[in-house]
Amino acid sequence: MLVLVAVHALTAVIAPALVRTWGRHALYLVALVPGATLVWALTHTSGVRSGEPVVETVSWVPQLGLELALRMGTLSWLMVILVGGVGALVLAYSARYFRSDDPSLGRFAAVFVAFAGAMLGLVVSDDLLLLYVFWELTTVFSYLLIGYDPAKRASRRAAMQALLVTTLGGLAMLAGFVMLGQHAGTYRWSEIAENLPGGGYLAVAVVLVLLGALSKSAIFPFSFWLPGAMAAPTPVSAYLHAAAMVKAGVFLVALMGPAVAEAGPWRPVLLVAGLLTMFFGGWAALRQTDLKLLLAYGTVSQLGLLMVILGGGTRDTALAGVAMVLAHALFKATLFLTVGVVDTITGTRDLRELSGLRRRAPALAVVAGLAAASMAGLPPMAGFVAKEAAVEALLHGGTANLVVLAGVILGSVLTVAYTLRFMWGAFADKPDTPDTEARPVSWSLLAPAAVLAVAGVTAGLFAPAVDRLLAPYADLYRSAEPGYHLALWHGLTPALGLSVLAIAAGAGLFHLMRRERVRATLRLPFDGGTAYKKAISGIDRLAVELTGATQRGSLPFYLGVILVVLVVLPGGTLIAGSPWPQRFHLWDTPLQGVAAAVVVVAAVMAARALRRLTAMILVGVAGYGIALLFVLHGAPDLALTQFLVETVTIVMFVLVLRRLPVKFSERPIRASRRGRVALGVAVGAVTAGMAYVATGARQAIPISVDFPDEAVSYGGGKNVVNVTLVDIRAWDTMGEIAVLVVAATGVASLIFRHARDLDRRGQIPGGNPTESVRPRWLTTGATARAQSVILQVVTRLLFHAILLFAIYLLFSGHNAPGGGFAAGLVAGLALAVRYLAGGRTELNGAAPVDAGAVLGAGLFIAVGTGVAAMLLGGEFLQTALLDFHLPVLGHIHFVTSAFFDVGVFLIVVGLVLDILRSLGAEMDRQHETEDAEIREKELV
Repeated sequence: MLVLVAVHALTAVIAPALVRTWGRHALYLVALVPGATLVWALTHTSGVRSGEPVVETVSWVPQLGLELALRMGTLSWLMVILVGGVGALVLAYSARYFRSDDPSLGRFAAVFVAFAGAMLGLVVSDDLLLLYVFWELTTVFSYLLIGYDPAKRASRRAAMQALLVTTLGGLAMLAGFVMLGQHAGTYRWSEIAENLPGGGYLAVAVVLVLLGALSKSAIFPFSFWLPGAMAAPTPVSAYLHAAAMVKAGVFLVALMGPAVAEAGPWRPVLLVAGLLTMFFGGWAALRQTDLKLLLAYGTVSQLGLLMVILGGGTRDTALAGVAMVLAHALFKATLFLTVGVVDTITGTRDLRELSGLRRRAPALAVVAGLAAASMAGLPPMAGFVAKEAAVEALLHGGTANLVVLAGVILGSVLTVAYTLRFMWGAFADKPDTPDTEARPVSWSLLAPAAVLAVAGVTAGLFAPAVDRLLAPYADLYRSAEPGYHLALWHGLTPALGLSVLAIAAGAGLFHLMRRERVRATLRLPFDGGTAYKKAISGIDRLAVELTGATQRGSLPFYLGVILVVLVVLPGGTLIAGSPWPQRFHLWDTPLQGVAAAVVVVAAVMAARALRRLTAMILVGVAGYGIALLFVLHGAPDLALTQFLVETVTIVMFVLVLRRLPVKFSERPIRASRRGRVALGVAVGAVTAGMAYVATGARQAIPISVDFPDEAVSYGGGKNVVNVTLVDIRAWDTMGEIAVLVVAATGVASLIFRHARDLDRRGQIPGGNPTESVRPRWLTTGATARAQSVILQVVTRLLFHAILLFAIYLLFSGHNAPGGGFAAGLVAGLALAVRYLAGGRTELNGAAPVDAGAVLGAGLFIAVGTGVAAMLLGGEFLQTALLDFHLPVLGHIHFVTSAFFDVGVFLIVVGLVLDILRSLGAEMDRQHETEDAEIREKELV
């Protein structure tokens, strides 16, 4: 089963290329994939008939207990037959339906076969989380299929409507799945069904799951999205209505019914929603003039009938329900394909314009007539057998069953009426309408519909064989009495009499509704589509009002809201729960108190500073105080990194503050200041309390206690911090350096105003743009005279020494404080010194490379280290220890994670270089350009 899903995915990838090569005839080749699914399912018929499911389990994430659990029982087998068989025939039909020059045909083939693969995965999933994944994949693919023509507004609106409604229901369903899975300790439905919760817990879970099923199958109150989906091409509609997306909700109800049928809300929700859907859908179908819309509303009505029957909660209603699923797929796919043929040969689907088509296309009329007879419940069709079973099952029960039976008969009356309207509208001779011109019907276009129509007749004639195949599913319901069996003839029974009554009443209603005056006056009291539009409009209005109230363009307001929430929620938890440790340890040494006092004083002074540069320096002092605390606590690696980060941050702040006013804007009024001070103190107290509680509330033994030994034995190094970064938690570091690359790209895109300006990231902007001579190490002239002489001398003395120190930190970090990150910061500081000493020319002279190339090289080396480990048979980013002897150098101990550290080093250097060029060199250039423009204007 998993192989079949994978083959669908692979075919979806290559389908556009196949269509480009062979045109629309490639769809025949693509149809072989769902056709193979049909054949595979048929080969397992004997096992399904004996009630033995096909089970496949593939371990996915063993550490989390996640697995790809697939299971094909009787119900899943039937759905696989429909998904594969109908899918193959619809694709074969599409090969003749679409034009060869249709530019979207390749995309259609890819999305359609992916849709079929997702539906296949959905119906064979035993794991509920895996089922949800495929569930949402069908939503995404149906969105793409319904919006086949993005140039049409109706297609875009219908696709978005279907996406919103079904996704909302899917999220509710996921919550129900999580409730069931967490209670059972597993997400495999075959095991959850044996260990269901009880009471209100189960009721809530059932309602959430039903929200997903009802929205997916367009059941009231979610019926409105399905008719709008008729904006999709007719082959998509045929598959969507017969065997795919709308059947997903029906399948879920049928799957869970045997286990949860006795749950409180199960039957009432399904019966009430199903009856309302059946009535409103059937009534709306009688008012349609577009044949495709008529069938769409008919599908809504039929889906309501399916939910009513499957929601009956008994063995006989279950048998009738799955029989109706089979019959509905066969006749509804046939009818949609028939409408596509009518549209192709006449150019219209409007029944007011069609007349005499039965004489011009008699074979098409016969095929449509067979499917329509099954939909109306006429013998000897499969629809008749299934509806007889449903009526018979509802006849034997209490008052509630009789009420439901009355609703089903009323729905059947509507079904007969709109079936007759369809056949009359498409094929009858209309006295007031001239005969419709029609091209000859191609047998290759008609054959798929004919196959499905004949299958509907065959299923009805051989009803006992169908019964033997479907009975194992119905037997999952516990029944004390012998069950009903499908058959074409049960004699003169009350069920047969009710069927005849429904057919007669439906014919009478059809003749009554042919009168335009009657049809115009009998309108539904409300329209689901209108309600949806009003709801969406209300949400948009609410969003506008909420945005206007909260997004006021005030950064203090935004920050204040965030901090108030921080104080109220975690702070309230700290006060109410009082999870305070029993012991209170102030410090290990009084020096820590001194360092803490420095941090506090610097922070307070920074908050009261009037000048931006003063505030920035005081913030840096606070950061250095934190680094001193790390030193006193015995964490030299953290202290080194903190010192370096604070220093680089100060440099970057200076680059930005050059373009800002010297002083802050005017201070807020006194009352506002007091509020801000109070909020700041509260945030500090809550944050300190959270940190204290979190560090003192640990109960389990930290996993880090084993890090020192593992750092030596597995990582080959004595510096636990560095080995953790490049080996034990290398995945975390990989994510962090990816963020650094994204940050560098963001900074560059903000500063370099146009795409062509990005070319300057790697240029050497000397005085003459055409100058090809490499600038000297330390410039003279105007740029040099504008700099500090002392800084120039210090730069000359220390630049190379700083770089050597960075390299030392890089290669010594595995056994001593340092590593790629610290080394990169040191090298970045060296570049910053060069820039401060000589401007952007000196910076580009020191690093005449594109910052983006340095970032890319670092990321390539880091990722390449992990890939190389995999190619050599290890895990991604696994470290190898190499010990060997070299002449002169002697014994060498080398670890491959050093390459990963080199990648980190290059990314940090590239980030600093990019920021220096963006916030430094580029802003200098922009400032000089602005000054030149001002001087030019003054001269003029």
